[in-house]
Amino acid sequence: MAAKNERLTKPELTKLWWRYMWWYNSSASFERFHAMGIVYSLIPLWDKYYDKAKKFAAMKRHTHFYNTEMQVGALIQGITVGLEEQKALGKDVSDDVIRANKVGLMGPIAGIGDSILVGVIIPILLSIAISLSSGGSVVGPLFYIATFVALIVLGSKFLFDRGYTLGVDAVKTLIGDKAKKVVDAIILLGVTIMGGMAASYVGFTTKISFGSGEEIRLLQDTLDGIFPKLLPLLLVLSIWALMAKKKVSPLIMTIILAVFAFVAAFFKII
Repeated sequence: MAAKNERLTKPELTKLWWRYMWWYNSSASFERFHAMGIVYSLIPLWDKYYDKAKKFAAMKRHTHFYNTEMQVGALIQGITVGLEEQKALGKDVSDDVIRANKVGLMGPIAGIGDSILVGVIIPILLSIAISLSSGGSVVGPLFYIATFVALIVLGSKFLFDRGYTLGVDAVKTLIGDKAKKVVDAIILLGVTIMGGMAASYVGFTTKISFGSGEEIRLLQDTLDGIFPKLLPLLLVLSIWALMAKKKVSPLIMTIILAVFAFVAAFFKII
């Protein structure tokens, strides 16, 4: 057992974070969700400070329901490690404080994590990877795998360290003014990239013509002279409106597009 005033070393903190990354999803259940993964990840900390009886009590206080987004949730894990360390060193940190910290933060952090990671970062990386994969190149998939893994690993470690160092104040890292500006910039970048992707990869033209005799003109040529890529833009905006405003599911949207393509091709509209 460690000396009463001995704090966790950097290698020990890295080990705690590493176990969290590897074992967070190891034992999920409807009753406790990821609680058992959290318990397992904290064992080295308790081994350092506690005897068997205190270790059992520490494990028990982390068996309550716990569920949040894993990568950004490393911030909560860092805060938890800091609180557990302070408690082990004799500071006035109660079980209720540790439990309330996790329960109170898991919802907001899950919302932030899902919005940033799933809603922004992954679509941006996939759009870039698709561009790099043109012609069957393997560069696209390799870029996505390498970049995504690097981002989640380095980002998770950074947030874990911030949580441990700053405690509950570390939440400002994600919800402060500077963080909001960064998120807004990322969203703007994503919108720009997705707009370029729509113009480059959404192939939607029409075969409709007008006029008579030798004066027959294709509607597509007229549209290209006025507003190039207008039809792909209208298609993307229509899909967005149906999914965002009318809450049409991706599956139903796919069926609608398939039916539309079949009917339009049958009548030689496209």
